[in-house]
Amino acid sequence: MSELSNNLLTILTQIVNTLNNYLWSSLVYILLAVGIYFTIRTRFLQIRLFKQSIRRMVVGKRVSTHAISPFQAFATGLASRVGTGNVAGVAIAISLGGAGAVFWMWVTALIGMSSAFVESSLAQLYKIKNPDGRGYRGGPAYYITQGLGMRWLGVAFAVSLILAFGFVFNSVQANTITAVTSKAWDWNIEYVAVGLVILTAPIIFGGIKRVAKVAEKIVPIMALAYLLIAVYIIIANFGEVPVVFGKIFEDAFNFSAAGGGVVGGLTAAMLNGIKRGLFSNEAGMGSAPNAAAASDAWHPANQGLIQMLGVFVDTIVVCSCTAFIILLSGAIGTEGIDGAQITQLAIQHSVGDWGGSFLAILLFFFCFSSIIGNYAYAESNMQFIKNSPITLTIFRIIVLFMVYFGSVQKVGLVWDMADASMAIMAVINLIVIVIMAPTAILLLKDFEEQVKEHHSPEFDISKYPELHKKVGSDVWVKGKTEHGF
Repeated sequence: MSELSNNLLTILTQIVNTLNNYLWSSLVYILLAVGIYFTIRTRFLQIRLFKQSIRRMVVGKRVSTHAISPFQAFATGLASRVGTGNVAGVAIAISLGGAGAVFWMWVTALIGMSSAFVESSLAQLYKIKNPDGRGYRGGPAYYITQGLGMRWLGVAFAVSLILAFGFVFNSVQANTITAVTSKAWDWNIEYVAVGLVILTAPIIFGGIKRVAKVAEKIVPIMALAYLLIAVYIIIANFGEVPVVFGKIFEDAFNFSAAGGGVVGGLTAAMLNGIKRGLFSNEAGMGSAPNAAAASDAWHPANQGLIQMLGVFVDTIVVCSCTAFIILLSGAIGTEGIDGAQITQLAIQHSVGDWGGSFLAILLFFFCFSSIIGNYAYAESNMQFIKNSPITLTIFRIIVLFMVYFGSVQKVGLVWDMADASMAIMAVINLIVIVIMAPTAILLLKDFEEQVKEHHSPEFDISKYPELHKKVGSDVWVKGKTEHGF
């Protein structure tokens, strides 16, 4: 029986790996192509409306006492985006693609910002009120069902997201926490696992509103702490900064960067920079819209612009911090270390041994915020499939079990399965948002016209009868909404 189980496991592993290789080898190009398409269709809104995206977060104060604020939705989305990928992923990209990979991460983020705007604006438009009237929920599963009338495809998306974000990705984040705390302070893994479950339980049982409140406090602190250490290292090595910038741009167009040569028509720098950038900011993958939909915004484009800013902060700011920490230290090329260990060594090289403990603490918050942010995404999709208190309670218990399981076990195969499910949800979402592009462009046009007329944009769906039929609620009708000034 044991031999049979091993054979079945081997076969399953081979199937999953083959599926991943096929999906992800194509998905990188699809994500990039869709981002370019939306950049052109929106007339480079990520540049034109960048200041407006910051302003929307500042003036987008919550009116309802039950929904989450635009900033809380931004923080929840960023909580899921910012994780080990910003620390370990960047190090891997540089080690495989050279310094030039950083340039292509920047390019990917700038292009992906337009996709983030489209998917989050659509999520806001097609959001629905919770049955108890307290707040909203939505996301790709909802705009697929309402906008295209294809509930079966919405369910397929929801199942893929729940598997990836609700279960497996949380296991991996928990595994990273126990690994770094064990390495830094020799903490007992079992105790850390139990403690992590105890910390997570009251947050997720409080629902997305409590998740948003926690994320609102954790995310700015951890991002600022990481930014400060990066700024300190940059100032301490200021004379080398021009050299690093030169290396980034030189390697970006060097066909022999990092010895990689040309890989499938792309340099090693371009391929690794694009892949890690997309994996980090998730633009177009359909994850962040689940948080965006829960916000009480005055206009769908309002939250689209704010989530667009989240892509910028994740990659242009946080990932760049990691890149400069590494490139200024010369840690790349040290034998026997990879991933987060490269970043850890780089910080220690620049600030001393305490840097290792500092990164361990920061990684704890990065990963923990990702756990609760991932849960927020999964909760909305679980409610889409089956919205009942019993189902939601069972789901939350399984999430906590996966947090514990991931803390104490190796999660190689389940991580590969999560990659496959994430690829499936990304393909579904990308096809859908391209099909629904005219609606997103309509929202952008309506928003910009009101700004041009010096109005505070408020969407009135009664101006668009055909669209109102699809949305099927009075959330966006003036006089019948909680939105106001």
